[in-house]
Amino acid sequence: MEQNELYPIFLKLHNLNVLIVGGGNVGLEKLSFLLKSSPNANVEVVAPDFHLEIKVLAENHPSIKLTEAKFKKKMLKKRHMVIACTDDLEVNKRVYDLARKRYLICNIADTPDLCDYYLGGIVTKGNVKIAISTNGKSPTTAKRLREFFEEVIPEDINSMVENLNEYRKTLKGDFEDKVKKMNEITASLRNRE
Repeated sequence: MEQNELYPIFLKLHNLNVLIVGGGNVGLEKLSFLLKSSPNANVEVVAPDFHLEIKVLAENHPSIKLTEAKFKKKMLKKRHMVIACTDDLEVNKRVYDLARKRYLICNIADTPDLCDYYLGGIVTKGNVKIAISTNGKSPTTAKRLREFFEEVIPEDINSMVENLNEYRKTLKGDFEDKVKKMNEITASLRNRE
């Protein structure tokens, strides 16, 4: 059986420099997705012209920069992460090849073979965030799982997280003692009937 070997991480996009190449519908989708989870993400979007909604997002998020131009390789300088989503496959492939030469992680929209990462489904409830991946096989399944988790995870879960964080600060002893006490308190989450 095939197994998902992707490694999930949670990036602090306000500390990183992201480049999106493409200002159309897919660029809008990618930018919206990033901003939903990371509203202060540092993102530059490069395109000859922009979807109106991308301009609106840039007006409402000061950390978004729009550059009205065609992609040039110098635009990859001082980047950590790149997304290419133009309607020109040659441009997308060029972005990928240049990004790989610079050891930048890159996502070429709708081209799994040219992706170092995928943008999966995300559920956010306060401090709790769950990322969902189908290994790029079924975005619809990821969407349905996201909807399911949004429905079943209680809205007040953030209060529990905050309370447990405060309790954790009061614990004495070594690491093993602290883990044991936190496991005892949170065991009821696993044993729900």
